[in-house]
Amino acid sequence: MANQIATNVTWHDGEISREDRYEILRQKGITIWFTGLSGSGKSTIAVALEKALYAMGKLSYRLDGDNVRLGINKNLGFSEADRKENIRRIGEVAKLFGDAGTISLSSFISPYRADRDEVRSLHDAANIQFVEVFVDCALSVAEERDPKGLYKKARAGEIKNFTGIDDPYESPLNPEIHLKTDEMTVEEEVAIIIDYLIKSDTIQTQYMTRASDEFESVAASGSKS
Repeated sequence: MANQIATNVTWHDGEISREDRYEILRQKGITIWFTGLSGSGKSTIAVALEKALYAMGKLSYRLDGDNVRLGINKNLGFSEADRKENIRRIGEVAKLFGDAGTISLSSFISPYRADRDEVRSLHDAANIQFVEVFVDCALSVAEERDPKGLYKKARAGEIKNFTGIDDPYESPLNPEIHLKTDEMTVEEEVAIIIDYLIKSDTIQTQYMTRASDEFESVAASGSKS
């Protein structure tokens, strides 16, 4: 599905650069890719991180596995080929968000290492930062949590191709961030990611936008009059 089918198409550059967009937002676009078993805590961390970034005045957007399967990927199932296409499409969408200057929070089981590496390569080629977060949780704990009742159905044979039961999960070999969610709190996990973003100069701690600049400029002019 990833082959170029359409012909006579040419990339059309605009007059506003990626750096221009980054300057408006005072942040750099980046994809934070949460991978792990169902029930490991990917979506929970992404929701908490989104809230923390909002409090810092940073723009982020969650791309959640179930959410995208209700829209852009609603025509895909859970076969190996469909999983691969699911991740490819989201990789492309996340790249676009990164180019726009948004911090993309992508939460997908994404069980196959090759598919995640392909998304990383896609970002590397576009010079957009890609951060793989391994949301590590023992299968027994994830199965005990079973927030959607999916493990129970998989064990009963009601769901086929379920990761961790009758489909494999290939753990990341060198993730940028490794979170052991059966040993850590959500607050600790979010703090680790925020610290990484600050140290990598993706975000800055101060809250500042163009609106702030204009307000300060008007205030300064008023004080001189």
